[in-house]
Amino acid sequence: MFASIPSACVHGLDSMLVDIQVDVSTGFPSYTIVGLPDTAIQEAKERVRSAMKQAGITFPDTRITVHLAPGDRRKEGAGFDLPMAVAIAIANRSIEPKLTLPLCIGELSLDGTVLPVSGVLSIVMFAKQLGYEAVIVPVGNAKEAALVPGITIYPATTLQSVFDHVTQVHILPVQPHAIPPAAAASAIDELAAIKGHRVIKRALAVAAAGRHNTLLYGPPGSGKTILAKAVRGLLSPLTSDEIVEVTRLYSVAGLLTEAEPYVTRRPFRQPHHTASVASIVGGGRIPRPGEISLAHRGVLFFDELPEFPRAVLEALRQPLEDQQVTVARVEQAVTYPAAPLFIGSLNPCPCGYYGDPERDCQCTPLQIQKYHKKLSGPLLDRMDILCYVPRLEFDTLTQRDSDTDLVSDLSERVQHALQRQRQRFRHTPIWCNGMIPHAVMDKNCPIAEESLELLRQAMRVMQLSPRSYHRIVRLARTIADLGDSANITHLHVSEALQYRRPIQPLHTHPSASGV
Repeated sequence: MFASIPSACVHGLDSMLVDIQVDVSTGFPSYTIVGLPDTAIQEAKERVRSAMKQAGITFPDTRITVHLAPGDRRKEGAGFDLPMAVAIAIANRSIEPKLTLPLCIGELSLDGTVLPVSGVLSIVMFAKQLGYEAVIVPVGNAKEAALVPGITIYPATTLQSVFDHVTQVHILPVQPHAIPPAAAASAIDELAAIKGHRVIKRALAVAAAGRHNTLLYGPPGSGKTILAKAVRGLLSPLTSDEIVEVTRLYSVAGLLTEAEPYVTRRPFRQPHHTASVASIVGGGRIPRPGEISLAHRGVLFFDELPEFPRAVLEALRQPLEDQQVTVARVEQAVTYPAAPLFIGSLNPCPCGYYGDPERDCQCTPLQIQKYHKKLSGPLLDRMDILCYVPRLEFDTLTQRDSDTDLVSDLSERVQHALQRQRQRFRHTPIWCNGMIPHAVMDKNCPIAEESLELLRQAMRVMQLSPRSYHRIVRLARTIADLGDSANITHLHVSEALQYRRPIQPLHTHPSASGV
């Protein structure tokens, strides 16, 4: 007898429909799976056999052939266990379906429990696009699947419960559609607890308001890392669409759990400096999202930037410019969104004290030069804000007064600036000033004539590239939004230019007095 049931698997961020076709015929007992399955699918034979036994269904002692159509596309993962078991039971006439078979996905344990799999959210979105009315998913994936409206989600706990549903002995419960509220930001608590560094806090507010790439540099222990970690609190809560978008990435990467079935707070990713290129931009035979995609709509923080391999740093150049990354392999090319707020930190030199007024540097000029050469010109050109973080003086470090009022004002200004940007770009795919393309720069960033003259002088004196010019204009647009100004004035341009000073640890850097 022949039977088939629809299923699907993820390929990148998208999904592919897979028709599970089963033929049970007389002949020498065998169990063959064809259709370019991977090792996990081949091992499904024993999982399916044991799970069917626990469900009270006799496993056919005949010739079984399972085909995963289409046969020319490679499949991977254990998500085909459940549909294979159902199709085998139908083909062997162990059960008789009394409804249209829904799309099924799920891994089976040996005792018949349906286990969660990765990529369910993408599969359910794909099933809805194809017109499917219902999907059976593992109970551990039910909440993420229910993020998709307009399609019925049946959470399955055991193989027996799926058999009962198909035969209408007992219909599975329906998981109600629900999008969780976004987690509240905690900007005041995180930033206000940091003593001093008011200039840096202002710069980070500008970065958060327009998604501008930022580089913090200064001596060890000056507060670069803690400041970077506090930036996420300044960002606005995730919208409903953003929750689905980010959760989809984490679902494909297999990072969701039954306890945390979706992402409700903006991501903060801090990879170690030993990370490989594939782990940062994505990779694998069937590419999975890398750190830059997992930080999408959130913050990607590279601590001790020059310690990362040169290949990793250079791999950031294209994603930081295009807000997406394409990972090409022999079998396929996959594109993932990659629009995080990038923040990097570094010391002035390997020992960290070059130019420090209180401690002597132990590095040779050659070591310092080699250290800074790890950051190429094209990469630095993609940084919008470069800030020196000085060491704090004792009086500033021990002051009892916090910056609650300052941080509260910055947070309010950031939210108002973000609202202005949503209004400005409401009919476009742009969602922040850092993404304004060159073609609409003049329309969205009107600059007064006196400001143009200031930019002209800065281009000549600072030897700025055209890319740097456009980034300064975008930065000035964000500063103007923070000041609730429709036009960009020379004050906004002046502040933007201050953030483009080249990295050089001099004694003339702003003092650590907390201004």
